[in-house]
Amino acid sequence: MKGTLAQWRSYERSAQLLMVNQFTINLGFYMLMPYLAAHLSGTLGLAGWLVGLVLGVRNFSQQGMFLVGGTLADRFGYKPLIVAGCVLRTLGFATLGLVDSLPALLAASAATGLAGALFNPAVRAYLAAATGDRRLEAFALFNVFYQAGILLGPLVGMVLTGVGFRVTCLVAAGVFALLSVVQIRALPARGGRAERDRAAGRHTGVLAQWRGVLANRSFLLFSGAMTGSYVLSFQVYLALPLEVKRLGGEGPFGTAAVAALFAVSGLSTILGQTRVTRWCKARMPAGRALAAGLLTMALAFLPLLAATALPVPDAGPGRWALAAVPPALSALLLAVGTMITYPFEMDTIVRLSGDRLVATHYGLYNTFCGIGITLGNLLTGAALDASRSAGLPALPWLALPALGLACGAALLGLHRTGPGHPTAPAPPLPAVPAAPTREFAARTAIRHTCVTPPSLRLVPLGTLR
Repeated sequence: MKGTLAQWRSYERSAQLLMVNQFTINLGFYMLMPYLAAHLSGTLGLAGWLVGLVLGVRNFSQQGMFLVGGTLADRFGYKPLIVAGCVLRTLGFATLGLVDSLPALLAASAATGLAGALFNPAVRAYLAAATGDRRLEAFALFNVFYQAGILLGPLVGMVLTGVGFRVTCLVAAGVFALLSVVQIRALPARGGRAERDRAAGRHTGVLAQWRGVLANRSFLLFSGAMTGSYVLSFQVYLALPLEVKRLGGEGPFGTAAVAALFAVSGLSTILGQTRVTRWCKARMPAGRALAAGLLTMALAFLPLLAATALPVPDAGPGRWALAAVPPALSALLLAVGTMITYPFEMDTIVRLSGDRLVATHYGLYNTFCGIGITLGNLLTGAALDASRSAGLPALPWLALPALGLACGAALLGLHRTGPGHPTAPAPPLPAVPAAPTREFAARTAIRHTCVTPPSLRLVPLGTLR
């Protein structure tokens, strides 16, 4: 812990603040969101489909607006979008605790989702800009603060919800209100106007920005390959808890075993992230590290696959061990895989962007990953149902490793053959030059010159460590 704090102090003040902000953001979010469904269905008595609608609106408004949030951050600066997101989430969380009508609940849920779309790309782009050549290590440390908030938030929320869900909402809103004030006063301005009109006196429209990002083939290929990592890591929230409940039941043991999954994942990241990143950086280039992370995630489901070959005891310690130990090992391996990939992943996005429109790239990347998680959850759920009805319990634990191996192989392919190098230049963005001088106008009236933009050079992921 002392080493983590010493590393944190070694960064400039804005980077330190962003890391603490992310811890506080996750603390406020996770002290409320795990208990929202129970409030909607229990206290307010909403039907199950209405609960799903309220929660779905939040997810859709966040995933669907990431690109817009990133674009706005590049145009107006990172700080305004971070502050705007925190203010909007303050209003959304307070509203969730104070209203009981469906339209108001939907509006509040949409506001909390939009808030995340505003500040998430901006925070990551700001951190990348503030830490420069140290951004790989900075993102590793950022993930420690990120996971600490996820780990502590539900515990605080459990205590507050014991008093009343409205108290939880108002405390969470107060956390974001305080965060807004601190950032207004202490966070320096950075970025904006599409990086000062690309530092060349030129103006680029929003659609031209998007066309330029979408033309970045290296970035798109990398995003597609990495989407599988999010599908796999998300199973700590879906497939692993369902497996624990299937074998351990819905009673106190099942609840405790599910909580242990999150504790294993969060604590291992807090204790091991910076060490894992340091070890990987010293021994392998970015492309190989990313592939190694996907391979580790694929291997994470082997304990569950092996468990399907064992007879399931009717009750007692044997059944409890089978319900708790393999999923916990899987959660640990998923956490290790994420520790390997996350800093290299965040760093690679910056490199693929060519340090231009970084927040827009992060926004589009988050959108891709959100779509991938949604589709992955649908297919995983279908595989779980099919395995139970067909008496093939190994089916999901074969399909998920296959996905990890396929995505890992794709990353190795990008690393070896070209598309996806972290320093591959982004394609030039269309731009409108500043108003020409009279001398320039006179010359161009006589002679027009057509310049063909340089083509995108695709080089291997691994040539830059």
